Amino acid sequence: MIIRAMNATTTSTDTAGKLTAATAFHGATPLSHMGVIRAQGADAAKFLHGQLSNDVTLLGMSEARLAAFCSPKGRMLASFVLFKLAADDLLLACSRDLLPATLKRLSMFVMRAQCKLSDATEHFALWGLVGQAADTTAHATQLPAATWAKTTLADGTSTRLPAHTTLVRLPPAGAADASVSRLLLCTPTPVSTPAGWQQPALGAEQWQLLSVRSAVPMVSQAVADLFVPQMLNYESVGGVNFKKGCYPGQEVVARSQFRGTLKRRAYHVRCDAPLAVGQDVFHSSDAEQPCGTVVAAARADNGFEAVVSMQTTAADGGALTLGSADGAPITVLPLPYALLADI
Repeated sequence: MIIRAMNATTTSTDTAGKLTAATAFHGATPLSHMGVIRAQGADAAKFLHGQLSNDVTLLGMSEARLAAFCSPKGRMLASFVLFKLAADDLLLACSRDLLPATLKRLSMFVMRAQCKLSDATEHFALWGLVGQAADTTAHATQLPAATWAKTTLADGTSTRLPAHTTLVRLPPAGAADASVSRLLLCTPTPVSTPAGWQQPALGAEQWQLLSVRSAVPMVSQAVADLFVPQMLNYESVGGVNFKKGCYPGQEVVARSQFRGTLKRRAYHVRCDAPLAVGQDVFHSSDAEQPCGTVVAAARADNGFEAVVSMQTTAADGGALTLGSADGAPITVLPLPYALLADI
């Protein structure tokens, strides 16, 4: 498998692209912007396998997976963190603003399969843990260090977390020399704070900033149906399996990869001006047509940071601006992972 490093010739001259000390990001926050779809039944895994970009039938009980739900044209309608509670019981965490439409569309394809899909957001509480809070919890629950590792606690396993709580290790935020751990925690009943669990509160803006710095954006309503998975680097972060067989848009996704036709990638950027999901990004070579779109954004200490999906040629040099040709300058920062090369 060929791996190439991110080539960003326009890089920051300050510390904007690096995380501050891990102790600056420590605590927990409820993930109210996310919802949960539940798939239950003897055919649940098989059904989802035929709908998503990642392998579901071989998904083990000790791992989670990133996956995309695409249109027939290969454009991402939603993305999920997917894991099993049991062989016939799966949860899909996704952007809450996309959940109703995604659930409706997925349900159209169930037909005779023994699979019941439901909105289970009110039956599960999603939390994000970062820094020391994540490291301490992972150690106490023996969660492996690998990204997308998953564990579900049995009765009596932890005195600090409810039984049957699931923990998923998300991609860390930042480069290896300054990374911050992140966990997704899913409790089986909605609670404001898990009983006996004392963690410092983490602001929603801090969680969003770390999500941006992980450079693994989740699809939200503002950017649904715009990108094939590779335009968000999903094939490089474990979100696409090219050997699993058919799913909606599979031919387009595979052709983009194997014919070397990838023209857009996701980049980590910073800007002094506020960044918002859905905003256009322009390059100095073309004042009329945008070269990219903001996919995720957050406030940082010295400005704003974002994940932008844009033309690969635009990242190789020249000036990038926000919103128009004369907008605020944008700086490309290094990605925290290597990109899978076109095959």
